[in-house]
Amino acid sequence: MDNLILFDDPAIRGSLLPFTFTRPVAAIRVGILTISEKWEKFSNATVGYFTQDYLAEKYPHNATGSLMVNGSLCPNQTLWEEIRGLKPTQSLWSGNLLIATYCESPASFSIDWAKGKEALAYQGDVRSIQKTWNIFEFNAAEIRSDFELITSGRVSEKINDLYTKVYGEDQVFVEPGAKIKAAILNAENGPIYIGKNSEVQEGALIRGPFALCEGSTVNMGAKMRGDTTIGPHSKVGGEVSNSVIFGFSNKGHDGFMGNSVLGEWCNLGADTNTSNLKNNYADVKVWDYTKGGFSNTGLQFCGLMMGDHSKSGINTMFNTGTVVGVGANVFGDGYPRNFVPSFSWGGAAGFSTFQLRKFEEVAIAVMGRRKKEYNQVEKDIIQRIFELTKHYRIWDKSI
Repeated sequence: MDNLILFDDPAIRGSLLPFTFTRPVAAIRVGILTISEKWEKFSNATVGYFTQDYLAEKYPHNATGSLMVNGSLCPNQTLWEEIRGLKPTQSLWSGNLLIATYCESPASFSIDWAKGKEALAYQGDVRSIQKTWNIFEFNAAEIRSDFELITSGRVSEKINDLYTKVYGEDQVFVEPGAKIKAAILNAENGPIYIGKNSEVQEGALIRGPFALCEGSTVNMGAKMRGDTTIGPHSKVGGEVSNSVIFGFSNKGHDGFMGNSVLGEWCNLGADTNTSNLKNNYADVKVWDYTKGGFSNTGLQFCGLMMGDHSKSGINTMFNTGTVVGVGANVFGDGYPRNFVPSFSWGGAAGFSTFQLRKFEEVAIAVMGRRKKEYNQVEKDIIQRIFELTKHYRIWDKSI
């Protein structure tokens, strides 16, 4: 198979904001890999995206006559075998969820168009990322799946440090260039993946399932409590439980983060803490962009959802189920509101608008530290998001 295009399901994309402001659904990281990276490994195909127009230059498809697959789906072998057996005249469904179909011209693709084909019902289980909290909710299972996918038939690098203690050694995989010193790794409850050129510093405590992706660091004395993914080129410290960092972000200091998701280019200041459990143990409600209000997650544990390029100052406290948009800067005493719109500047005392000119000064500096460029493509995406989210910023002050 030459071409596979992962499409954004319109009924799902909105429920995954703020993360899908800056990426297609399939570019979300859950487990060790992004959804698109999983499909690449299963299909051995060139993977493209069918997404929002303003994201298309960064996430192109450049293909015709392709197999269109729902970008919210995490693949497994049974699902992939069913998809690859599709005929051009057929579409595959799980209930009302379109799984896959062929399309000669992706530009004309729509789910309604696919309904005109012979419909096949998929009888197996599907894992579809449809809500922001699904990212951490399904993370442990996806770490296990990705671990098997990535490490099958391969041999781990040896951990030669005499002061590092490993439990469940057969479930620990270390990539070339990784450094581990005087740490405790416990993989008895799930696998631990240590990525290429990553580092686990002295005194770190790690329980699986856990993934540390390429070029990332677990700082001295950190406590990684399992079901957690640290995406590439990130730094993490303090206490982290059942959380996902997409990549290029830092939570480098003490403070607790649980049942949370951070996008890319985020930074949590020292002693930032996230509440993941209400005092009355009630289900957590989070901001829902599709309804313009709060929706019940049905979960007792849910922490922080923070979009790309957002930051928090030292000692920031995030209440249970807080959603922070793209490009926000949160700081100050007390708990900020549970929904912080994109490009907000402030905290519990009130917010102003973080203007694009000043945002870009920060983005250029932050991305430059990782040898990445805040180029015109990135600038155009941010400009569009700024416009799309303007109606959420109801204050009239700017900084």
